[in-house]
Parts: sequence; structure tokens; C-alpha cells
Amino acid sequence: AMRAWALLSAVLWCLPGVECPRSTLFNSKGFIYGQLGHPEKIYVKLHQNSIVLICKDFKLAKKEIVDPTYLWIGPNEKTLTGNNRINITKTGQLMVKDFLEPLSGLYTCTLSYKTVKAETQEEKTVKKRYDFMVFAYREPDYSYQMAVRFTTKSCIGRYNDMLFRVLKKILDNLVSDLYCHVIEPSYKCHSVEIPEHGLIHELFIAFQVNPFAPGWKGACNGSADCDDIPNHNILQARDRIEEFFRRQAYIFYRNFNKTLPAMHFVDHSFQVVRLDSCRPGFGKNEGLHSNCASCCVVCSPGTFSPDVDVTCQTCISVFIYGAKSCPTSNKNRQYED
Repeated sequence: AMRAWALLSAVLWCLPGVECPRSTLFNSKGFIYGQLGHPEKIYVKLHQNSIVLICKDFKLAKKEIVDPTYLWIGPNEKTLTGNNRINITKTGQLMVKDFLEPLSGLYTCTLSYKTVKAETQEEKTVKKRYDFMVFAYREPDYSYQMAVRFTTKSCIGRYNDMLFRVLKKILDNLVSDLYCHVIEPSYKCHSVEIPEHGLIHELFIAFQVNPFAPGWKGACNGSADCDDIPNHNILQARDRIEEFFRRQAYIFYRNFNKTLPAMHFVDHSFQVVRLDSCRPGFGKNEGLHSNCASCCVVCSPGTFSPDVDVTCQTCISVFIYGAKSCPTSNKNRQYED
């Protein structure tokens, strides 16, 4: 099983559910202007219609230009013409529909236009080039690492194991309709010395709540992109479990002066940490993608990600975006996607 610490997320720049600006040059309508000599990094959510790339810088867009022509070159270094996925307008704006991993890469636009001296009709041709680095991204898949403590009479005996199993069953039942389940549960028994109360025995219980219980794809209603539904479900699952332990604490307070059961929830012991993972072909890289630090960004050529780790690994034989495997140097073997 994947070690939990390997999945611990980087500092979360954006709160879940809040879209972060994914480029520095957005205007309110999602148009992105070029910048001379400075490739702009743009992040487009998988399966979304992309923002509009404009083959002008902001200043030039406010001026009148004579006889403009626009030449767009795509990530495969071929001239782009309109097709069912890419739309280029007469004014040089580029729009991409249903963005996918292979559409990531460098988009270059060259704008040619004329300056005309009115009095002499003298014409000069001016050329400007704008680069846009476009990356597909997805939101990370969340799961939660949780920990609680229960008092127990002794560290020996079958009751500890029974409590542990019953608790796991209760929590599983609590979140099963959300296609979530408890994974990697474990417990240890320790003696704890509490000031003015002496020694007591406590079970330290840890588990993960994960949104990919068997059949989870059924919740997606067949949609190609199913990023947001598991995340929506796991947030609800987290809230339910938190509420369950809050009630345990309430029961504890209600019965404080009466006889307490030997095994009861230790108040304030509930802890929760969000873990992020990325789907294969995607990873986080704060250094390279500081504008999208909490995103799972498509692995660039030269890297791949075979599983739900949060980082893309190096592989020199990968020449595509979003590689899920590292092809061997064996000449007979085709490059894998």
C-alpha cells in the first residue's frame, strides 16, 4: 500500500472548491494576451473549454492595426488551422474545445502587420511573436488521514480488537452511500500518564477515508470527467465522521458523573489531515508550476507518472505530455501512451 506520507500534499495555495486564477494575464472574460519575449504559462482544466489566447499584447490590442495576419504554430510544431477542436478567429484568437493531455505544450503565434506613413504612403511590415505554454491540469483527488483515541481497561485481551473492528464497520456504514470507505486502519495500545489522574491505557487508532470504494464510477453517471464528484463525496464523508466523534464527546460529557464505560472516546483526540493524490499521467510540481501549485498538472515530456503518486518521475524516452509509463529502450517496443 502506498505510504500515507508520500501522498501528503504541498502547502495548499487554494482552498478546495475555490477556483484559483491559473494565469497572470487573465482579464475578466478569460482572455489571455501575449507578452513579448516571455512565454505565458496557462493551465486549462481537463475536458473544459479553454480560455481564449489572443495573438497580441495588451497594449497592441487597444490600437488600430493595418493588414494583420496571424500564424499559429501548435505543440507538434505544425501550423494550426481550425478543426473540430481548435477554433481560430479572423482576429487571431485561438480557442480549444474539450481540452485533453496531448493538447498541452507550446503555442506560438506570429502577428504581422503594416505601419503606413499617411503623407508618403510608405509601408513597413512589423512582426511580433507571442509564446503561450499551455498545460492540462486536474484537481487532486482528496482522501483523509484520521486519528482518534479510546480509553481501554487493559492493553491485553480481545476487547480492543473488537472495538477496533466495530468502529471500522460503523465508519464504513456511515459513508458507504457516498462511495467512500475506510482503508489502512491500524491501532496500537499505549499507557498514558495523565497529570493528576495517574496511568490509563489508550488505543491510538488511525485510518484513511478514501473516495474510491468499489463501484465509485457509478456515481459519475457516465461522464468522461469524474474529478469533482469523488472530491464532493469525500468532503461530505469527512463531515459525517467528524460529527460522529463530536457526538461521542457529547455522550462522554452527559455521562460524566455517572459510571463511564471502560472504553470510551477521548475528547479532543480526533485529528484529520487531507492527503492529495494525482491520477496517472499527472503530478504536482511547485517549482515548475507555481501558479498552479495545488493542481495535478500533466507530466511534461521527459517525465511520467504510473500511479497515484503526486510527482512525475524522470524518463528520457518519453516525448509526450501525460505519459503513464516509461518505455524501455528496446527498439521493437512501441512507445506507450
